[in-house]
Amino acid sequence: MLYKDFGKTGFKASAIALGTWGIGGAGWDTYEDAVKLDAIVAAVEQGINLIDTAPAYNAGAAERLVGKALEQNGLRNKVFLTTKTGNEFIDGKYVRNGRPERILSLCDESLERLRTDVIDLLLVHWPDPNVPFNETFAALVQLKEEGKVRHIGVSNFSQAQMEEASQYCEIEAYQPQYSMVSRKSEELCRWAAEQGMGVMAYGALGGGILTGRYRTVQEFAPMDSRNRFYPFFKEPLFSQVMGLVQVMDKIAAAHEATPAQVALQWTAARSFVSTCLVGAQTRDKVEDNTKAFDWSLTEEEIRILDQAVEEIQL
Repeated sequence: MLYKDFGKTGFKASAIALGTWGIGGAGWDTYEDAVKLDAIVAAVEQGINLIDTAPAYNAGAAERLVGKALEQNGLRNKVFLTTKTGNEFIDGKYVRNGRPERILSLCDESLERLRTDVIDLLLVHWPDPNVPFNETFAALVQLKEEGKVRHIGVSNFSQAQMEEASQYCEIEAYQPQYSMVSRKSEELCRWAAEQGMGVMAYGALGGGILTGRYRTVQEFAPMDSRNRFYPFFKEPLFSQVMGLVQVMDKIAAAHEATPAQVALQWTAARSFVSTCLVGAQTRDKVEDNTKAFDWSLTEEEIRILDQAVEEIQL
């Protein structure tokens, strides 16, 4: 496993982190809890030391599974545990709530579900336009002062929003969507890294499109995240991404690797990325992903990939 500095926190994060949106179960493929618990354990066994979750991942279901896996296997002290606040999953809908009283109570609920007395990093999941930032972040500062949270960060914020939030507390991490097929946040990632934030690239496999698993357009349920959140599974983007995947296939074959490993190595090689968030619900997928650093892309392969990435009209 490769480890990288996580901003100014002093923590060295595994270049791959386990994302648990899929493990929560809503909007993704379904597996038995035992399979998902085993995937969490496998991640730690393979050297992953950062797990990212959120109360919005199926109304706390992901947090409960993470907490159970870590407690039952004595793994809590091996993991930098990240969860979020200010966003909930209620009656099948995502609802933002940055009110300070909810920030405080939601943290207590997360601590209980995660079976821990402290959250290493608490991120504001999405900005709430209806609540002033000074109120939201005052609650986060209070949680840090109470010892319930060690570090504070944000996800899905603009630069202006991060600059405003930083007036009220130190923002130590930034979590944007970033991958070979989602590069709109690249300049913002660079800026955040320059400010000393740990940058957590979520959707590093493009919701699964960069694994090579999907070779034809498929129909997904209306609330499936591959239908609702990630645009790559529909035309015209699908065919463009498939051109990139074909390039990745050739490079992967040369190293007896997989397209997913190529994608993860490309993203982790960005100097401004601290860790790549990767969702995986089964042990075999976790183990495949963590083999990404058993080999290295050549400079020529990186050039070829960069060129193929630039050709996608996002």
